[in-house]
Amino acid sequence: MSNIDVVITGIGATTPLGGDVASTWEGLLAGRSGIRRIEADWVEKFDLPVKIGATLAEDPAEKLPRVQARRLDRCEQIALIAARQAWADAGFEQPSDERTDVDPDRLGVSIGTGIGGPLTLLAMDDLLEQEGIRKVSPLTVPMLMPNGPAAHVGIDLKARAGVHSPASACASGAEGIANGYQMIQNGRADVVVAGGAESCIHPITVAGFAQARTVSTRNDEPERASRPFDTDRDGFVLGEGAGVVVLERADRAKARGARIYGRLAGYGITSDAHHITGNHPEGIGQIAAMANAMTMAGLTSADVGHVNAHATSTVVGDIGEAAAIRKAVGEHPVVTAPKSALGHLVGGAGAVEGILTLLSIYHGLVPPTLNLENLDPKVGLDVVAGEPRKVELTAALSNSFGFGGHNTALLFTGA
Repeated sequence: MSNIDVVITGIGATTPLGGDVASTWEGLLAGRSGIRRIEADWVEKFDLPVKIGATLAEDPAEKLPRVQARRLDRCEQIALIAARQAWADAGFEQPSDERTDVDPDRLGVSIGTGIGGPLTLLAMDDLLEQEGIRKVSPLTVPMLMPNGPAAHVGIDLKARAGVHSPASACASGAEGIANGYQMIQNGRADVVVAGGAESCIHPITVAGFAQARTVSTRNDEPERASRPFDTDRDGFVLGEGAGVVVLERADRAKARGARIYGRLAGYGITSDAHHITGNHPEGIGQIAAMANAMTMAGLTSADVGHVNAHATSTVVGDIGEAAAIRKAVGEHPVVTAPKSALGHLVGGAGAVEGILTLLSIYHGLVPPTLNLENLDPKVGLDVVAGEPRKVELTAALSNSFGFGGHNTALLFTGA
């Protein structure tokens, strides 16, 4: 693999805090929560113990042409919306048969998702059982397949260097960005649209997480439910959202005078080989992922001033990650946990939080961790709470860990 500088020239997102990056970032800094009561009939119908979720702030179906929206699963819709935002933010025009700002053969896509299109799958199964095969859409398979979000973005932007869709549970979005980096380093592409998307708030997923006792049941106070690192945390809150970045060769970006948010300097991808839902008790995979990212970037732990923690608000997971951060990086980094405000975006989490980590470096500002009232003494880290903190940063890590023992750490530096 060559040593090509890879920079970020465009960012896009749609989240529970806002329909774009600016509103999401503003909401985080203001201490707002995107977690709310789920407004769906099935919450009461099934008498679920969990009645809250981090649903999108803006309905994606209203952001796309009506016919196009109906042909896409919700996960595909938000991937396309975030990708178009990032593409425009990078200064590129929507490709057409007459104009392409990037050579299609040098343009790639890498957008991960943990599950894909379960909303379509389950809705079509209900139709089949209730009304028969004639009611099942002929677009069912393209709408439910996990590579659908990446494929639609690739078609929309006319990308021909390769379209990839990593599925690594909650690490999928971060791995999507890491794979994009690889494509540029391997000489396959000059520009890659990369990230992750997820939309799976449905009675079966909520029921499954509830039965596993991994989600918060603080139904009366939705905005206070997600409490990473707090002594009173009782589980995560399921969310939905997408984040996409435009990765570009630094020499190409500079030649066209692009705005550069920062540099993706390295990544670490490891696996625990331990348990399907629990991280390794000694955190060996998480530690290795962070260490590998720093090594690839040619940096030491002393260079890393900030860690965007995966911290989902589970009793065991938060403490395990805190111990891994102390071992891999030390006690000095300023830490934050955006899932306190965004909920857990599953396959979209790593991409959205990667963007937030990048913005922390770009603006010299780390958003607060919401609901952190009593820091668990076992954490042993400097976690930002209450107000945003001004910090001059050279480098920062963004952690994403998923069921199956998937660990991905992205390391960003300033431009």
